Amino acid sequence: MCGRYVIARTPGQLALPFDARVDDSIGEGAEPNWNVAPTHTVPVLLERLTEDGQLLPEIHAARWGLVPSWAKEISVGSKMFNARSETVMEKPSFRAAITARRCAIAADGYYEWQAPASGRGRKQPYYVHPRDGSVIWFAGIYEWWRIPEGSEDAARPGQSRPGRAAQKDTPGQWLLSCSILTREAPDPSSGDPHLAALGALHNRLPMGMGEDFAREWIAPDKDKDHTRALLERAVAHSLDVAGQWRMHPVSTDVGSVRSRGAHLVEPVQTLL
Repeated sequence: MCGRYVIARTPGQLALPFDARVDDSIGEGAEPNWNVAPTHTVPVLLERLTEDGQLLPEIHAARWGLVPSWAKEISVGSKMFNARSETVMEKPSFRAAITARRCAIAADGYYEWQAPASGRGRKQPYYVHPRDGSVIWFAGIYEWWRIPEGSEDAARPGQSRPGRAAQKDTPGQWLLSCSILTREAPDPSSGDPHLAALGALHNRLPMGMGEDFAREWIAPDKDKDHTRALLERAVAHSLDVAGQWRMHPVSTDVGSVRSRGAHLVEPVQTLL
């Protein structure tokens, strides 16, 4: 599971390795946030189909928590911030997006909570991050949701739907949302101590990617067999990526979504 993460880099920094365009929609998603929670606006990398048929990488602003195109209310996305890799191809909420609308969601690191060994007491949050300070690109999926006219959601930041220029959509009509894919966590008895630590922390693991794999991941297709093979590779690749992550305990202040400062990732002493 991944329910809180950190993204403090600018959209320009994220776009540079991919020679990506930063969309005008980025707005709030450009603000550094050391405590991203579901429903927050975040930067995502996706490919946009232009009118002349070219695919171009772009950084867009997206709501974290996928809202299916057929949803009646935006609130359904508040619980769909993660998608299980084992069932993403079959779940009605995700199966269209995993084939045609894949994205990469940037993070400096993420938080996970570990329960006390006794089963009693307060859970301890940990910050998980690449040991070399590089960006994590989470394997993600995205959807476009048409904002109903006259609804309260119509006042939310919106944007034109990429690849739909011929329909002449106007800004504010569409909401872009996303979800992070997860996989089974490593075995706590793994021979790799870092993977074992992640396995002991939680039974689910967000799927990270390197830049090269992220480029391949975001390329859309309509071939389910290709998608299934790519997904299997992503699951395996994510374990190699996770092997480069490190973790340390942090303040329980991260439990409050009102806390968003850089102090949240600083190590703290614990009795665990």
